[in-house]
Amino acid sequence: MSGTYTIFVQSEFSAAHSLRGYPGDCAQVHGHNWTVEVRLACRELDRIGLGIDFRKVKEGVRAVLKELDHTDLNEHEAFQTVNPSSEQIARHLYSALGNRLNSDNVRVAGVKVMESPGQGVLYTEG
Repeated sequence: MSGTYTIFVQSEFSAAHSLRGYPGDCAQVHGHNWTVEVRLACRELDRIGLGIDFRKVKEGVRAVLKELDHTDLNEHEAFQTVNPSSEQIARHLYSALGNRLNSDNVRVAGVKVMESPGQGVLYTEG
């Protein structure tokens, strides 16, 4: 039986957003210090025992989050037709990070987004 390694990196970004059509305070522009946890799945280790170098993961996460940090998420191209909710942010990050980090051996397995401590969303696919 073979196992799977789950490699994860946590990072943060700050951004504003509003939820169009929301019946309450969140319809107004407000900000969060978002916490993001990226999880990657790996079955094979390289010759020195790594699935993927944490440095490579952190560089990819930094590059993707830089596009969102200190912005109004509603103005970002990815959120023109959908609300920049935690759910949609997690899905966007999953896709963007997959484009940067996926390989034959390593795949983005999930992205967790928390808009405040103790609450958030974990997005995975299939």
